[in-house]
Amino acid sequence: MPDPVAGPITEKSDHPRTEGDPQEDGDTPRRVVLADPRSYCAGVERAIEIVERLLRDRPGPIYVRKQIVHNSHVVADLESRGAEFVDELDEVPTGSTVVFSAHGVSPAVRAAAEQRRLEVVDATCPLVTKVHAEARRFTARGDTVVLIGHADHEEVEGTLGEAPETTVLVETPQDVARLEVADPEKVSYLTQTTLAVDETREVIEALRARFPALRGPGSEDICYATTNRQDAVAAVAQEADVVLVVGSANSSNSVRLTELAQRLGTPAHLVDSARDIDPDWVVGARTVAVTAGASAPPWLVEEVIDALADLGPAIVSEHSVATEDVLFALPREVREV
Repeated sequence: MPDPVAGPITEKSDHPRTEGDPQEDGDTPRRVVLADPRSYCAGVERAIEIVERLLRDRPGPIYVRKQIVHNSHVVADLESRGAEFVDELDEVPTGSTVVFSAHGVSPAVRAAAEQRRLEVVDATCPLVTKVHAEARRFTARGDTVVLIGHADHEEVEGTLGEAPETTVLVETPQDVARLEVADPEKVSYLTQTTLAVDETREVIEALRARFPALRGPGSEDICYATTNRQDAVAAVAQEADVVLVVGSANSSNSVRLTELAQRLGTPAHLVDSARDIDPDWVVGARTVAVTAGASAPPWLVEEVIDALADLGPAIVSEHSVATEDVLFALPREVREV
């Protein structure tokens, strides 16, 4: 992991917060440090835009299999505009338009969509698509594929579905110790894109110790956005008394941010919105760090900043560790001519 303390702390003139009651030790404003990068990544923006364009340009209904991204507010907003979210394809009328979520699907789901004559618009994040392609490549050369990830996560289910007979799931070094494979000389690994970088590194080291011939992807599967947000929260956690992570409970990358801050010794709380903030969390806190998972809308962060200002005078600054300029092309079905 790059040095997490790299990057300047800059005052954000568009967030002047001095309102509120004086804090316990006088009128000195509390510092609110925003981790940067935070909030939406390119894959999330792409997936949401796909649904928005379909709602705008096509007669409804537009169906979405599973949550388009793991954020309750995003889903509620798109539902209010006419999107219909379903758990499985048998809930979608034959011949309808269905969007696959950013987390990807298995070949079996694609086959089921074709059988039902559904018009599929694929919002799978390109970085997840890369992992699926690697699973097919490793399987084709006869490897046992070890997938590092969390059971029951939609991304993991989709990747496992590429080669269920030859793919095994592990989550911890202890899982690796119990692993049995057909040929120890033919083992490859892949990872879920939203894992904790430090914990995943431990699992990979355990795999290499057991299987010296282990092969991995040409580039890391944990995506740039996950890594950047973890680097940023590691930086701000070092100077904060408490960390607030904006994100839904089913968002893997948001949960990992919370856990990372806690492992670094800083109290951290995952909040779906500003309404979830317990004022007791920030009593006596001179510095509160705020970040957001890659599927959390930026406006939720603004509401958290406002809520903190309501709890006492606050000066907002930003700690930046990386600049993100990644853009993913939209699928042809929704591109504007």
